[in-house]
Amino acid sequence: MAIPQMNVHPETERIELRLLLEAIYLKYGYDFRNYSMAHLKRRAEYRLSLSGLASISQLQHAVLHDEKMFLIFLQDLSINVSEMFRDPPFYKALRNEILPMLGTYPSFKIWHAGCSAGQEVYSMAILLHEAGMRERGQIYATDFNRAILEQAREAAFPLAQLKDYTTKYQQAGGENSFADYYAADDERALLCSFLKERIFFSEHNLVTDGVFGEMHLIVCRNVLIYFDRELQDRVVGLFVDSLCPGGFLCLGSKESLKFSRHAEKFEVVREKEKIYRKRRDA
Repeated sequence: MAIPQMNVHPETERIELRLLLEAIYLKYGYDFRNYSMAHLKRRAEYRLSLSGLASISQLQHAVLHDEKMFLIFLQDLSINVSEMFRDPPFYKALRNEILPMLGTYPSFKIWHAGCSAGQEVYSMAILLHEAGMRERGQIYATDFNRAILEQAREAAFPLAQLKDYTTKYQQAGGENSFADYYAADDERALLCSFLKERIFFSEHNLVTDGVFGEMHLIVCRNVLIYFDRELQDRVVGLFVDSLCPGGFLCLGSKESLKFSRHAEKFEVVREKEKIYRKRRDA
């Protein structure tokens, strides 16, 4: 039976939360100290509701003294909400405007930063395949969450999601039958192996790790919204340093470069779809 949470003064709760984040950083090396406090509070409360712990201080004790509890909480903090061809107009813009420009290079590199279970990575692989560009492109897909990367490598998704994925693929200008890209069993759809041939999955933490590239295209959608303003700026700076001159940066629908100190290093390609291009003199 779950233990009811104690009523804690908001300032005390903020202190507890910051101490929890500091403890995780000192003990395990994962740095969540510049994530959005509202997001972290929701994730901590979710874990408290399932674990029977009464306060964030008790959660801190459990995380410090039980690595299994830390790994469970790490999954809570990881951002794993994604889907194939999420926001079809974005993928249509990629297909019609960005890929033709990438096609002018003899070879090119794409980085999916914060790739979650790989849905957007495989969406990109399908776009490249249909554009006849798959053999020239190398996709690097990274996340700090080792467990979610293993799911991404497997390229298997619940059958219940396939109807929605198929609709979004068609809305994004899909040229084939989406069923051509997977084989289904009773519960799962397993994507065709050829889609994985030019994808390299690896661990990379946007908070603590360094430059990744030179990349021609970086896709990091719906990740920055979980960071505070300081960390957002730091990560955008990392993207600037990881992009080749004239390279493209794609953010999520609720994200923007408008308030970043790096904004002047980019020109807007598609404001609504949040596609930017690094200035060649940046």
